Amino acid sequence: MVSPQSDTASEAPETPAVDVEIASQPPRPGELTFSAPRRAKPPRHLADLSAPERKKALAELGHQGFRAAQVSQHYFGHLADDPAQWTDIPAAKREELAGVLTPKLLTPINEQTADAGTTRKTLWRLFDGATVESVLMRYRDRTTMCVSSQAGCGMNCPFCATGQAGLTRNMSTGEIVEQVVAGARTMARGEVPGGPGRVSNVVFMGMGEPLANYKAVIGAVRRLTEPVPDGLGLSARHITVSTVGLVPAMEKLTNEGIPVTLAVSLHAPDDELRDTLVPVNTRWKVSEVLDAAWRYAAVTKRRVSIEYALIKDINDQAWRADRLGRMLRNKLVHVNLIPLNPTPGSKWTASRPQDEAEFVRRLQEWGVPVTVRDTRGRDIDGACGQLAAAVK
Repeated sequence: MVSPQSDTASEAPETPAVDVEIASQPPRPGELTFSAPRRAKPPRHLADLSAPERKKALAELGHQGFRAAQVSQHYFGHLADDPAQWTDIPAAKREELAGVLTPKLLTPINEQTADAGTTRKTLWRLFDGATVESVLMRYRDRTTMCVSSQAGCGMNCPFCATGQAGLTRNMSTGEIVEQVVAGARTMARGEVPGGPGRVSNVVFMGMGEPLANYKAVIGAVRRLTEPVPDGLGLSARHITVSTVGLVPAMEKLTNEGIPVTLAVSLHAPDDELRDTLVPVNTRWKVSEVLDAAWRYAAVTKRRVSIEYALIKDINDQAWRADRLGRMLRNKLVHVNLIPLNPTPGSKWTASRPQDEAEFVRRLQEWGVPVTVRDTRGRDIDGACGQLAAAVK
């Protein structure tokens, strides 16, 4: 087995001590879980390791170090998941090398499609029985993978199905990357309507709070952006990392030197309401979160995306649009309005069309760029806030 991970990404920032509950018991209203329950670690995968670490790991097991680059080329470059296709490696060594560097991390349980097959939600079972979901969305000009970074989520936002389930565990870098690679294989093989293609964009907007699993997420971003064969060779500018506002982790991300898009799930411009909608606001207030976002924009020169789920009669009032506009004017920012997607048992629903239109108009009057998200996968519970990894 490969030696323990020594990813070069820095450790996650310290977070306040909080009560931790295993996800089998849903969290109490407002309860936050920053530290994932301790679980057995998944098998170590080449995606968990940098190129030098892969070479070293093979050498320690008696293999020639250059085989690491060959296997990496097959995994990231050729998207070949069958060792029989690794024809530049002696047949007698293929299965052993596959077991060492590409152990099975995800097992598909179910797949659902929408939008004439161009949206595909996959339910995955992890090695320990935990389940997560990812969504592939093919558009005319791009294909986006929405990936999970945790099994469940500890942020407990009351309008989000994932948050209501609680946090089971963090995912490894390899488990995160494998979601993207699996989608890339699907596209390369022409299994999505539109013919063969490639994954061009990745959004960390699936299950989990990405910055609460900081080290693994940064490791995944590095693997996704490193050139083949070290990684998948995607542009950092085509990767979006979302957060509900973990300010210390946002500061660390600012210092990483990776120009990904930062998306802040704000959902309310005032602390009184946001304390309820986004419980982490009881730790870091709106002004602190936005200050951290502006520092990120100043350093990276990247426009920050403000995510705002429009909820009927809750956060869609015109005065809140004005308040948000005043906060965001003259900033390097874009507002992404999201009509609330339905979740089981939720008492809330999407805003009325006229209220949504007025919210957009008010923001535009403040000179704030704004769009309303083109919701994909709502009818298969694959849209924003709907991922629950339910096994049916």
